[in-house]
Amino acid sequence: RKHLFFLTNAKRNNNNIIFSPAEISLNMSSDHPPCNCSPLILTCLLFFFIFAAVAGSCPDECGGVHIPYPFGIGKGCYLNKWYEITCNTSISGKPDVPFLSLVNREVVNISLPTQFRRYDDSMSHGSVSIKNPITSKGCSKDEFEDESRSLLNLTGSPFYVGLSNTLVAIGCNNKASLTNVKPSMVGCISSCLAENRTSSKDYLAVFNCNSKSLYESYEYCSERSFNNDTSCNSGSGCCKANMPDSLQQVVGVTIDDDANATTTGAGGCKVAFLTDDPKLLYDKLSGSHPKLLYAKRYVSVELGWFIYPTNPSFVDSLRCTNTKEYLKMYRGSSYRKTFQISCVCDYTSHFSNYASCRCNRGYTGNPYIPGGCKDINECEQGINNNGIPYDCGGGGVISGLTCINLQGTFDCGYKNHRPLVRGLGSSFGSLIFIGAIYGLYKFITRQRRLIQKKKFFKRNGGLLLQQQLTSTQGNVESTRVFTSRELAKATENFSITRILGQGGQGTVYKGMLVDGRIVAVKKSKVVDEDKLEEFINEVVILSKINHRNIVKLLGCCLETEVPVLVYEYISNGNLFEHLYDEFDDYTITTWEVRLRIAIDIAGALSYLHSAASSPIYHRDVKSTNIMLDEKYRAKVSDFGTSRTVTVDHTHLTTVVSGTVGYMDPEYFQSSQFTDKSDVYSFGVVLVELITGEKPVSFLRSQEHRTLATYFTHVMKENKLLDIIDARIRDGCKLHQVTAAAKIARKCLNMKGRKRPSMREVSMELEKIRASVDMQPHDDEYVSENEEDNEQRVMDVNIGVESWNNVAVTAPASQYNVASSSLSSSDIEPLFPLQTR
Repeated sequence: RKHLFFLTNAKRNNNNIIFSPAEISLNMSSDHPPCNCSPLILTCLLFFFIFAAVAGSCPDECGGVHIPYPFGIGKGCYLNKWYEITCNTSISGKPDVPFLSLVNREVVNISLPTQFRRYDDSMSHGSVSIKNPITSKGCSKDEFEDESRSLLNLTGSPFYVGLSNTLVAIGCNNKASLTNVKPSMVGCISSCLAENRTSSKDYLAVFNCNSKSLYESYEYCSERSFNNDTSCNSGSGCCKANMPDSLQQVVGVTIDDDANATTTGAGGCKVAFLTDDPKLLYDKLSGSHPKLLYAKRYVSVELGWFIYPTNPSFVDSLRCTNTKEYLKMYRGSSYRKTFQISCVCDYTSHFSNYASCRCNRGYTGNPYIPGGCKDINECEQGINNNGIPYDCGGGGVISGLTCINLQGTFDCGYKNHRPLVRGLGSSFGSLIFIGAIYGLYKFITRQRRLIQKKKFFKRNGGLLLQQQLTSTQGNVESTRVFTSRELAKATENFSITRILGQGGQGTVYKGMLVDGRIVAVKKSKVVDEDKLEEFINEVVILSKINHRNIVKLLGCCLETEVPVLVYEYISNGNLFEHLYDEFDDYTITTWEVRLRIAIDIAGALSYLHSAASSPIYHRDVKSTNIMLDEKYRAKVSDFGTSRTVTVDHTHLTTVVSGTVGYMDPEYFQSSQFTDKSDVYSFGVVLVELITGEKPVSFLRSQEHRTLATYFTHVMKENKLLDIIDARIRDGCKLHQVTAAAKIARKCLNMKGRKRPSMREVSMELEKIRASVDMQPHDDEYVSENEEDNEQRVMDVNIGVESWNNVAVTAPASQYNVASSSLSSSDIEPLFPLQTR
């Protein structure tokens, strides 16, 4: 059963939602029974929303007037509508003006309830000073006298007219009184001497119906004697009267002429007003003051306020203690506990149920915010909780004392160094204990790391590698076993800023060894534990390869979870980048450079197939695996998918893997990889050098999507000149390009047995470079129809979205070679590159 909380008046400020806690309502769909919500839940909700409203971005000032909660500016920032402050923008050059919205009066000041005193049982309300119109009579010829302007009607609100206000009347023969005041009538009469001088005997202050003749008809009045008021005796025509003791919510001011007056000044300007302004109450008031005060139009009036919540849970959410309970604790055995109480709330039913909360003695802040009353550090302020300066030092009766701040209070005690020594000792002991724990943790971690490295080293074939390195003379220098710390230091702990390339099975980092050599460090993602012995054997064999056109394997690291290989670093990128404009400078735009690159590649593959100690099939020949050095000499790289075979075997049976566009179709059909499969892939690279076309292109038709089929078709049509790369066409030796194209076509023969060996290809390319000008025969372009038909039948056009390295699984077969044959783990190319 779902209960939906509808939170109204939500305000969003700086991505924070602020709710008005008094406007939280719980709503249920009509098909559910009424919700019996726990008071604790409602209290927690109110606590949260009050904190959100106050701690949010609600403005707390307007026109220099501080606006504390429960008052607030903006929807969701005040307790309820009675406490809403509207900040009106004034004319330029003047500050903004805050208004108490529902009372419709300008706000001068807002004060929170005063600090609670344990010996004071009386309630203390907050106060808000507002501007109220002055009541006048006879001060302007064209004036329309409206006494209702000064009427304050606060019925139903949490406000009342404060007891600190005083009725003041100024002007000759001025009879002023307060209206709607119960149960007593309040007013006073001011008079003037004929000589325009003040006579204190003529000031009649009427307190609680002092004048029987004036208010004898008022049913609540009782006969009182006249009391002289001497506070207005400095000027002519002044009197005042205090507010009654009972709280009033409806108060107005009215002015009448004194019909019984015998002094002069009748009919002149008269003003009367209710105010809490001490300047108007105690300054000298002369006879000319009525018009001066009339020009002011407004005076300040103090209103008391209290909490008049629509939901009693708001007061509960403040977690303040009831005053009666507090005093009971204070006067009983729980005296010390009262210091821990931060705020106290009074409850009354004067108008209806309401409360007034204030911070306890020893605390300061806003009691209407949960946790808003904070402890006062009396030791820093130099005063006690009663505001009286104290001296815990030598100036007191007892010397040698020091101030100790406590929660809600303070104490003066002797200076005792024993706690300091005890604290320092405890701190020092704690530091030693923490240091010992940290040292033990580092020791255990280091030992665990060493054990893990040894475990990885053994699992990755480290012992076997060491045996082979020591059993074969000269291998110690050719193959190096790096430690994980060396490679971490060389690559800055395998920082992402050192990444040269990433592939599906590994990442290549640029590193610098301690001897200053720049290397490429390949960190694989997976390892085949069943072929680790074969992997170690191939590492040893590959490390022996020393050919200028093959990227050299320098060593490996077996202390990591997967083996890490270290290669010679080639800084000038790969052939693919240079062919397809990924470099700004077109460095291989001449046929001579491209022919030399083809010869370098062919020589490297010929060496792997026939000159190495054991034949090695590369199995992933492509332009991204052909690196170029600073002199643009080619170096074949990435032997991650290569395989070694013994001399008595001619092929390998493996799971089909390779790159679309370079893969031998015969290998794809039979899963048998031979040296002629590398020849096919080389043929594609050679065609790239001649045409500048990519191995796979969706710009070509479906049947010619792969470069091999497209090139074969063009050769059949005798249109070689149409596909020669425009960057080399004008400056090339056509007979050399034609001869190279003929070799490429032979390499792309669908039958592997009809392809030349890499040794033959290398020799033919050398002859082409050394050849003199000669014209090709026409029959060099012609091929037998039988071979073309075979090409169309056997060619495998693999559907691709890109020509990145992929693996295609053929019918299940195992690694079918003699026990002496070796294998390396299937890992990604050394310098993987995301191609276009």
